[in-house]
Amino acid sequence: MAYITFEIFALLFGLCIGSFMNVCIARMPEDRSVVSPASACPSCNSTIRPTDNIPVLSWLILRGMCRNCSVSISPLYPTIELIVGIMTLLMFRLVVPEISVLTVQAVGVWAFYSIFLSMLVGLSYIDLKHYIIPDQFSIYAAPFGVAGCFLLPLLEGESTSIILPTWQDSAIGAVAGAGVLLAVIGAYWLIRREEGMGMGDVKLLGMIGAFLGWQAIGPVIFAASMIGSLVGIALMISAGRGFRSQVPFGPFLAIASVIYLFFGQPLIGLIV
Repeated sequence: MAYITFEIFALLFGLCIGSFMNVCIARMPEDRSVVSPASACPSCNSTIRPTDNIPVLSWLILRGMCRNCSVSISPLYPTIELIVGIMTLLMFRLVVPEISVLTVQAVGVWAFYSIFLSMLVGLSYIDLKHYIIPDQFSIYAAPFGVAGCFLLPLLEGESTSIILPTWQDSAIGAVAGAGVLLAVIGAYWLIRREEGMGMGDVKLLGMIGAFLGWQAIGPVIFAASMIGSLVGIALMISAGRGFRSQVPFGPFLAIASVIYLFFGQPLIGLIV
């Protein structure tokens, strides 16, 4: 019963982070503050009441409409909240598979990677819609990844169910991640004389390296390239645009990072 209580808390925590991600998704592409003003209806601009801002539940109660103007509110909002909430719950189960391993360090690692996952969700949607990756979710977040890898091992207890990089591996990962894509961009420009991907992807892979360590760079790039190739080719064929269609690479890096975090690390742990 106690473990279920922690699971419920993890889910609720994730839903709240997902709600904040919705604010980031709406405001970051326009360079607006994510702190103020308070959330408002995009149609009538009326401030949303706290009771109408409960993740998922409020949208269901209001039947997906604004209380004041009755204009439909996109199902994107509860969808983002649910995705982040479920991923946060799954991360808790990965880090704390049973109540006996619940330590301060384990809780810290769970929160650390839950925030990482939420940023991946937020930046993926922004990149798909606006073809940009906010610096807040990439280059500015990288130092927090290095700091987390330095501070979390100092907390009480251990977290052995997930491989937390050392801060040295984290720092190398940040530099190596950005450096690898910079080299790819440079080589592509020399060959084709055109830009193959944006600097946002470079900064993003640096952030991913900071949170997952340099060991993740190769697997993440490989998985992202495979997934991106399959999805990109399918989209280009269906759209009838040949191979000139632009497909953002950020979401594929995000998906590959999630796969590595949930499946790659446990496999590596078994091998090592």
